[in-house]
Amino acid sequence: MSAQLDLLQRPPSPPRGLPIVGHLHLLSLPLHRCLSRLASLHNAPVLLLRLGSRPAAVISSHAAAEECFTKHDLTFANRPSLPSSKRLSYNFTTLVAAPYGPHWRNLRRIAAEELFSFSRLNSASSFVFNEEVRRLIRRLGSGGDAAGLFRNKQVDVRAALEELALNAVMRLTVGRRCEGEGEGRRLRWVVKEGFELARESGVGDLLPFLRWVGNGGRERRMVRLEKEADQLFQMLVEERRRRDDTLGRSRLKEEDVGEEEEDSQRRKGTIVDRMLELQVISPGSASYTDDVIKGLILTMIAAGTDTTAETLEWAMSLLLNHPQALEKARSEIEAQVNGQRLIDDSDLGNLPYLQCILRETLRLYPVAPLLLPHESSGDCTVAGFHIPRGTMLLVNAYHIQRDLALWEEAASFKPERFMETAAVGRGSMMAFGMGRRRCPGEGVAMRLMGLALGAMVQCLEWRRVGPEEVDMEEGAGMTMPKATPLEALCMPRGILL
Repeated sequence: MSAQLDLLQRPPSPPRGLPIVGHLHLLSLPLHRCLSRLASLHNAPVLLLRLGSRPAAVISSHAAAEECFTKHDLTFANRPSLPSSKRLSYNFTTLVAAPYGPHWRNLRRIAAEELFSFSRLNSASSFVFNEEVRRLIRRLGSGGDAAGLFRNKQVDVRAALEELALNAVMRLTVGRRCEGEGEGRRLRWVVKEGFELARESGVGDLLPFLRWVGNGGRERRMVRLEKEADQLFQMLVEERRRRDDTLGRSRLKEEDVGEEEEDSQRRKGTIVDRMLELQVISPGSASYTDDVIKGLILTMIAAGTDTTAETLEWAMSLLLNHPQALEKARSEIEAQVNGQRLIDDSDLGNLPYLQCILRETLRLYPVAPLLLPHESSGDCTVAGFHIPRGTMLLVNAYHIQRDLALWEEAASFKPERFMETAAVGRGSMMAFGMGRRRCPGEGVAMRLMGLALGAMVQCLEWRRVGPEEVDMEEGAGMTMPKATPLEALCMPRGILL
């Protein structure tokens, strides 16, 4: 009787499951749209799929997602242990991939108190972000004609934003830009190859036997990427260690600076600098090993580059299709800075409409349309359905944030909706995750995106390349890239540094 009751309480499931592959044959790319269609077809807030060897619960309602990450937050605090994740997470020891437990809790504490604290946002990142945004504006706005006059020129917006995000993250993490033909070229390859492998189908994770027959060469590429990334990140760690030994602690000792000044200088160092300092303070601690530090570099690149660039690309695409919103944002900026200087991060708190544009962009085009997967560590009940232990959890933020029951004109770009206090609490920032595994770098990302978008609006005139609207088709991947990279016409407005 109990077994029959459990069966009745399980979430609905598509009927066409096949031996071995389960429901994999029903899936198509982009995956978030496919899962959205399945949820609508079955009218189910929770849908149970069998993805090869793994059961997966797809969450497609805000109420169910909220229940998962409040009432059952501890139950869903784990990540699934996928074979491909092991290679690029230093054996599941990174903040993103580590199982819930003492190691993860310590990493999270370090991230909150040391790496992404308010004091760090107001010291180390401020100078880096302002300088990199100036470089972005110079790149986009350069190129006058022979007479020195500037005209509209066609620019590759995606390429410029990718360079901004990568260099900002690298400087914040290891204190150097990603440039040059030596180490810069190697790093660019690691980043590109890593994201390409992430975008490709990881069917081998769900059908383990495929890994033994080659899986299209994906396994060999993963091995090569793992080796190259580890060597490169170790070199970066050693570089910062030598610098700290020769210029950091010795200089502080010679100058005999006070405790307050020493703390100020520490906050202005890179993320790796602080981790190396903690390594010296706590020798032998498993929380500050070189592998943990290298995993942190990897996490910063993976979580902070493509996501930032893609969100800014979607935001500019939306503004080009809605020029009245662009003009409203520009008017707000000009009223704040009086057109006499370039916007800086101290202005962001006084630019509510600019923040609304970013929130609305993240609502329509969340950086992670399917939140990073979780896995249940025990049996639980969600939305009245029984979820057994070991079930992978996929939360379809894309579907939830376009739910007509939650949002008026859900598919429309309306930044003004976030001027209302009631709208802010509707899970609008679900793109950064929910619960205890919500992204700790959200504040850093929002600051860089606000500063970059504000400067692009303030300093440049923008036009679409042709009369037709910018194509808003979504591409496939763990993140949500535009299917067609954004190109646009722009020219300086007078504030070009």
